Amino acid sequence: MSKKRDRLRVIFDILDVIREKGETIKPTHILYKSNLSHQMMQQYLNELIGKGFLIERVTEKGKNYSLTEKGFNYLKEYNKITSFIESFGLN
Repeated sequence: MSKKRDRLRVIFDILDVIREKGETIKPTHILYKSNLSHQMMQQYLNELIGKGFLIERVTEKGKNYSLTEKGFNYLKEYNKITSFIESFGLN
């Protein structure tokens, strides 16, 4: 049985999916790659936009998302924290 992801890990997963895709990503790709329900994804995206981690752009082809500097910083700091935890065997 797999361990349930905590909130910080879900945020990391969403931001990491966007970073891996490059400049921008459509919500469908976030949905599939972050393994969330549509409702949960929307809640997280709205929060991340509101807190300045993401930018949402609406075009003729639909919505797309990209990371802000704050989003990139979150990924970097999250990796530092998880490396620290793992180095002491606390994961």
